[in-house]
Amino acid sequence: MQLAAIIVSLVLIAVGVALFGRAIWQIYRFVRLGQPVPAGTRTDEPVQRTVTVVKEFLGHTRMNRWGIVGVAHWFVAVGFFSLLLTIVNAVGQLFQADWLIPIIGDWLPYEIFVEFLGLMTTLGILTLITVRQLSKADKPGRKSRFAGSNTGQAYFVETIILIVGVCIMTLRALEGVQHHVDSYEPGFFASYPLILALKGLSLTAIQNITYAVAGLKIAASFIWMITVSLKTDMGVAWHRFLGFPNIWFKREADGDVALGALQPMTSGGKPIDFEEPGDDDVYGVSQIEHFSWKGILDFSTCTECGRCQSQCPAWNTGKPLSPKLLIMSLRDHAHAKAPYLLAGGGKDMEGNEKATPEQLKDVPASAIAEAERPLIGTVEENGVIDPDVLWSCTTCGACVEQCPVDIEHIDHIVDMRRYQVMIESAFPSEAGTMLKNLEKKGNPWGLAKKQRVEWTKEVDFEVPIVGKDVEDLSEVDYLYWVGCAGALEDRAKKTTKAFAELLHMAGVKFAIMGGDEKCTGDSPRRLGNEPLFQQLGQENVAMLNMAFGEDDEDPETKKPKSSKKIVATCPHCFNTIANEYPQLGGEYEVIHHTQLLQHLIDEGKLIPVTPVEGLITYHDPCYLGRHNKVYTPPREIMSAVPGLRQQEMHRHKERGFCCGAGGARMWMEERIGKRINNERVDEALSLNPDIVSTACPFCLVMLTDSVNGKKNDGQAKESVQVVDVAQLLLDSVKTPADPAASEDAESAPEPEPVK
Repeated sequence: MQLAAIIVSLVLIAVGVALFGRAIWQIYRFVRLGQPVPAGTRTDEPVQRTVTVVKEFLGHTRMNRWGIVGVAHWFVAVGFFSLLLTIVNAVGQLFQADWLIPIIGDWLPYEIFVEFLGLMTTLGILTLITVRQLSKADKPGRKSRFAGSNTGQAYFVETIILIVGVCIMTLRALEGVQHHVDSYEPGFFASYPLILALKGLSLTAIQNITYAVAGLKIAASFIWMITVSLKTDMGVAWHRFLGFPNIWFKREADGDVALGALQPMTSGGKPIDFEEPGDDDVYGVSQIEHFSWKGILDFSTCTECGRCQSQCPAWNTGKPLSPKLLIMSLRDHAHAKAPYLLAGGGKDMEGNEKATPEQLKDVPASAIAEAERPLIGTVEENGVIDPDVLWSCTTCGACVEQCPVDIEHIDHIVDMRRYQVMIESAFPSEAGTMLKNLEKKGNPWGLAKKQRVEWTKEVDFEVPIVGKDVEDLSEVDYLYWVGCAGALEDRAKKTTKAFAELLHMAGVKFAIMGGDEKCTGDSPRRLGNEPLFQQLGQENVAMLNMAFGEDDEDPETKKPKSSKKIVATCPHCFNTIANEYPQLGGEYEVIHHTQLLQHLIDEGKLIPVTPVEGLITYHDPCYLGRHNKVYTPPREIMSAVPGLRQQEMHRHKERGFCCGAGGARMWMEERIGKRINNERVDEALSLNPDIVSTACPFCLVMLTDSVNGKKNDGQAKESVQVVDVAQLLLDSVKTPADPAASEDAESAPEPEPVK
C-alpha cells in the first residue's frame, strides 16, 4: 500500500504542477487579448491597492454581509492557503508514517493552528454545502441565486475540499496516536476523540491507515489541480487565485466599488476625442477582444455565487438579465474563442479576416465557429448576449455592490450598449424620442427652455436667476440645479417648489440657472450615446464655469476664490455633476438636497413642529444610495418630523431595490415580466404604510405611477401617498417656531460634498 500510495501521489504531483504552470501561462496570454487601459488607471497607488486586497480578503468585507455564509467562506478561503504545509506533511507521511515537518511540526502554536483551521475548514465547507442545498430547496428555479451556475463543478470543488478537510483531521489523529498522546492536549483539542477511537489498533494498522489517508489527501488535492488546469474557465475554482489580481486592479485603489461615474470611452487604451476621432478608433464593444484586459479578467474571476443575480431587479421581475449569467456567457465565449484570437485571428474595421489561412490552420473548428458568433444577437442569430438582456439593465449597481471579487458589470454593459447605439443604431425605439428631444431642446420632454423657470411663478417668493437677478454665483451660497424633471415634470415640480421654499425659510441664499442649462446627460450616457453626453456635458460645464467665475482664482493657490457649491434634488444630476463632470473639466462641490436639509435641521434653521401622522417607509434611490452612499440624511429628516413612524422595507440601503427608471429605462417600456416599480411598490404596500417617501424625481414618478395603478385596481388604500422627503419636511416646518429656539441651536458642520 505504501509503495502504491507513493507512486500515485508523486505522479499526480508532477502532472498537477506541470499542468498548473501551463494553465497560469494560458490565462496570462488569454487576459492580454483584451485592450489596454489608460495609463495609470489600474496601477496607481500600489501600496493602497495591496492594502485593499488584504483588507477585502482577510476581512471578507463583501461576503460577511451574508452572515453565516461569509464566516464559513472565510474559513474555507483562509484554510485553503494557510494549510498548504499539510500537503508537505502528507508527502513526508507517505515515506514515514510518523514524520513531522522539522522545527514547527510539534510546536504547540502550529499544532493548535492546524487543528483549529482544519476543523473550521471542514465545518465551513459543510455549511456552504448545506446552504447551497437549502437555497435550491427553498427557492427553486430562477429564485435561487445558484440558478444557472455550473452545479456539477461546484459539487466537485465542494467534495474535494470536504475530503481534504476530513483527511487533515484524520491525519492529525493518526499523528497523535503515533506520538503517544495519552490524554487531552490543546494541540489535539478537536481530533482527540478520534485518537481515542484509533488507540486500540496495531502499529502496522495505524501506519497503513496513515499511508492511505495521506495518499488520499494528496490525490484529492492534485486531481483538483489537474482538473482546473485543464479547464481554465472554471470560475468556481479559479476565483480563489484570480480574485487577488482582480481586486488589486479594480477601478478604485481605495477599495470603493465601480459605481458613481462611468468611465470615458477609450480605444486602444486612449480616450476618444469625439471632435477629432482617430480613423481606427473602436466605438464601444462589438467583439469580445474589444473589452479591456481588466474586462477579460473580470469574466474569468466570476465565482458563480449568484449574489448579483439575487439582488438584480431585472432578474427578480422575470426579465432575461442575470448579471451572473451575462458574465458567465462572456467568459465562456472568450475562452472558446481564445485559440482563434491567439493564432492572430480577428476582423478589421471592414469586417475582413486579419489572419492568413496558414495562421488559422491549427485552430480548432469550434473556436472558428465561436468567432463567427455576434456578441449581441438573438437566439436565432446565435448571439452571445441577447438584446433583451442588454437593455433590461437599470444600472442600479446592486450587482457591483454585492460582487465579492469586484467585477464591474455596469461598465461592461454600457460598453456593449455604446456600440449598439453609436454604430448599429440598435436600441429600444422609445429611447429614440428621448435622444431627439435632447439633441433639439436639451431636455427629454422636448419642451421649450423658457418652461424651465415656469415653476418659479408658482411660489410666493423671489427665486433669483443667474445673469438676471444675480450677476454670478459668488453672490449666493448655492446654485440650485433644478434638473429637467424638477423643472418640467409636474410631480417632480412639487419637490422643487418645496425645497426652494425650505431654503427661503432657512435664509439660505441660492440661485438657479435661467433655462439655458441642458440635461446633464445621465440617461444618454447610460443608454450608450457617449457623444451626446459629451456635448451636453461640455455645454453645461462651460456655462457653470462662467456662472461661478472661472477666471476668479487666487493667484497663489490657483483655486477659485469662491467655492463652487451646487445642490441638486435629482440623484442622477447629483451623480453626473459630482462624479462625471470632472472628466470634462468641471470641478464642483456637489451635495444632494437631503444632505443640505439635514444640515439646516441640525443648525436649527429648519424646525419641524407640526406632526405628520402615519406610518412611513422610505425607498432608497439607487443613484443616491448605492452609487453615492447617501443613506442617512433622508432618514434623519424623517426622524425629525413629529408623528411619523418609520419602517424599513425588507430590501433597503445597500440592498435596496430599484424603481426601474435608471440606466435610461425611464424612457423605455417594460414588456417582459413584472414591472420593476410594481415589484417595489408591492414590497412597500406589504407594510400597509400611509406614506411612501423617496428623494429622487425618477423614483417619485415610478412609485407614484404604480401606487395610482394599484389604487385603481383596489390593491392599495386611497389614502396612501408618495412624496419626496422635502415635501414632508415643508409640511412640518410651516407652523412658525419659537425664534429663540433657532438662536440657541448649536451650529452643525456643513454637509460634506462630493468632490
